[in-house]
Amino acid sequence: MIVYDGTKVNFMNDVRDNLICNKIYEQYQKYFGRTSESQMKSWQNSMQYMRNVLDDKDIPDDCGVAIEYNIPTTSKRIDFILTGSNSENTKTVIIVELKQWSDANSVKSEDGVIVETFVGGNMRKVAHPSYQAMSYAYYINNYNEATQNGSMELLPCAFLHNYHFRENDPILDEQYRNYIEAAPMFGAEDFPKLRNFISKHIKRGDNGRTIFEIEHGRFRPSKSLQDCLASMLEGNEEFVMIDDQKVAYETALSLTKQAVAFGEKKVLVIEGGPGTGKSVLAINLMVALTKMNVVSFYVTRNGSPRAVFKKKLKGKFTKAFIDDCFQNSGNFVDAGSNTIDSLIVDEAHRLTEKSGFMGNLGENQIKEIINAAKCSIFFIDENQKVTLKDIGTISDIEKYAKELGAEYQKIKLSSQFRCNGSDGYLAWLDNVLEIAETANYDYDNMDFEYDFKVFDNPNDLRNAIEEKNASNNKSRIVAGYCWEWDKKQQNDTNYHDIQIPEYDFGISWNIGESSQTWAIGENSVKEAGCIHTCQGLEFDYVGVIIGDDLAYRDGQVVTDVTKRAKTDQSIKGIKGLMKENPEKAAKIADEIIKNTYKVLMTRGMKGCYVYCTDKELSDYLKKAAGQLE
Repeated sequence: MIVYDGTKVNFMNDVRDNLICNKIYEQYQKYFGRTSESQMKSWQNSMQYMRNVLDDKDIPDDCGVAIEYNIPTTSKRIDFILTGSNSENTKTVIIVELKQWSDANSVKSEDGVIVETFVGGNMRKVAHPSYQAMSYAYYINNYNEATQNGSMELLPCAFLHNYHFRENDPILDEQYRNYIEAAPMFGAEDFPKLRNFISKHIKRGDNGRTIFEIEHGRFRPSKSLQDCLASMLEGNEEFVMIDDQKVAYETALSLTKQAVAFGEKKVLVIEGGPGTGKSVLAINLMVALTKMNVVSFYVTRNGSPRAVFKKKLKGKFTKAFIDDCFQNSGNFVDAGSNTIDSLIVDEAHRLTEKSGFMGNLGENQIKEIINAAKCSIFFIDENQKVTLKDIGTISDIEKYAKELGAEYQKIKLSSQFRCNGSDGYLAWLDNVLEIAETANYDYDNMDFEYDFKVFDNPNDLRNAIEEKNASNNKSRIVAGYCWEWDKKQQNDTNYHDIQIPEYDFGISWNIGESSQTWAIGENSVKEAGCIHTCQGLEFDYVGVIIGDDLAYRDGQVVTDVTKRAKTDQSIKGIKGLMKENPEKAAKIADEIIKNTYKVLMTRGMKGCYVYCTDKELSDYLKKAAGQLE
């Protein structure tokens, strides 16, 4: 998806006539929603500087220009692209990362990639501009088939048009040398150098044909964590970390090294919504720290991701190694203070107060984890709390960090890698489920490039998911917990827990020994998963059956916790709370139900199909998705 494209001449004329900012904004609003005044000023300034750079006879008038190219399957956008061909007639793509910076400081980190500068109203740690440009080129090269036959060369660079490099400038530090060599960096005095860089690599224009090839080149789906896990543990790089991911990764490594070396207790919170790469980062960190001889464990309360990971690793590593790597969040009740170097806690919003099978051990899992580890790293999304017992909050993590004398930091992830990288889909989903009011409410006009569809018949949804699943076993059906889970029938494949009689539809909950590894089972597409078997995991396509606990009445999305199955442990205790404090209970139940469906509807990397038992809700979603006038 490209916000603006044309040729050098088109671009220069639009800047000269003061049209460029409006043209960018109109298309940006269509694709991504409204943006800030500061972003518009940034476009206005940067585009004028780029026009000045391109005002050179040695740069072909018909070379292609693209602005704000959204990298498919991510939420990241490349600021500026130039295309043409070089002296050997190879197609050339120059990626330009534009920065408004006027000053920056170096930050020591494991991979030497972090700098500190004033952005967003504060001094913040961010990825070095050269690394940022390089990672974008790497990502496109590895995922876009148009670049993979050797006929196209991608050349990244960074242009800091307000930055005056000084002697011994911190962002030219030796630790950044490899990145700067891979993606040259140009400052306020380097207009001639940038012109020479462009004219050296683009000798002939292409009228934007190469941009068209990239825009329409087939992208492979994002790598699934569960598929790449073994390779990652063997030390292979399976995921390219971009921007805030890399900052979070480097910060976590640095804090852990400090904690281990100097005995300074550390706590890091990494906050991010669905698909921002929390689990990928968590596994990468465990691998990196283990290679550094730091005792580090991946921790999660939810058993399904651990079971899937362990099955994927079976036969490649010893059982003892696998069991050590992946720990239950309740394993630290009796752990001594600072006995473990690092605990990496995924899905920290799912932590509970009590531990043990009977829920009668310990005091608070957050406190116990912080106590046990020299450095605790919590990955969290408070909008994914889906049971009454979930107590993981950022404020509580900070509170216990201070109580136990730990230095506390927080980082937020924004890069989106699920749902075809669409921040817009997630914002739209928040809006239609009435979790949060957002600007992205018009699905049809937002051009999400995400396959969302509401079905009138659950059999049609099942057929569609089974068809998607046939090629790679990466599509699944999930459902809200509105149907009883009959444990007596768990090994009877002909028994259907979920029944919708009017459509002669029936399907079993995921059953038997395969329950926790349902996400990768060979025949699991024939069974329905629930929130507990799919949270923390992802598929290509997900089919969601929304039950009677979610409906649409009088212009509002409403919830009814009484429609949840009696076997649903996630709402255990809600009846008692209803008697004690009905208003609080209703609010909590509403959040749990809506959060549950948001989690279910964000498990698909490429698409989400939905069937609603409530006809009014179905029509509402269809209208919101542009399927119904």
